[in-house]
Amino acid sequence: MADRPLRIVVIGDELAAGAGDPKGLGWVGRVAARTVPPVAPTFLTLAVPGEPTAGLGARWEAEAARRWASDTDNRLVVGLGRADVAAGLSPARSRLNLANILDIAEHHRVPAFVVGPPPGQDADRDRLAELSAAFGDVASRRRVPYVDCFTPLVAHEQWLADLAAGDGHLPGQAGYGLMAWLVLHTGWHLWLGLPEDL
Repeated sequence: MADRPLRIVVIGDELAAGAGDPKGLGWVGRVAARTVPPVAPTFLTLAVPGEPTAGLGARWEAEAARRWASDTDNRLVVGLGRADVAAGLSPARSRLNLANILDIAEHHRVPAFVVGPPPGQDADRDRLAELSAAFGDVASRRRVPYVDCFTPLVAHEQWLADLAAGDGHLPGQAGYGLMAWLVLHTGWHLWLGLPEDL
């Protein structure tokens, strides 16, 4: 990374924007607070609530390109939500959409990092498990770091209590804290070439 300014574009849905967090930080804000390279990073979150991966794939490149510069260390974080399940997209289509995003990032020589969808409604549990595994496989095949937020949280008492205390869909302060912890402890600092956060 050297000492070039770091610009991290985060694309995703309302979870990437931290909706439902009374502190307004979400997981992105909490991760940003624990990311301290030699030059202060700039986090730029480009979120559209309820957006499936098809819409994300169609818009992200033009939006992100306007925020990067030739003299900055440009990075892409793909914060995946649960909208593909609600939209009825097949796992195969979801895989293809993520693959296209990561392939375009690779074409532009922008390192990518993927954060998978967390658990939501009980009725969606099996489909979300399948979706998370599919996303993880796509990232693994491209040697892109992948944070599985589903498996560690699906039976996590604090996560479930946080969802239940809200609208049952969005996490609150505790839930976003758990997501941030998973990101920070799944290769985040290594991806940025920084010492591990202890």
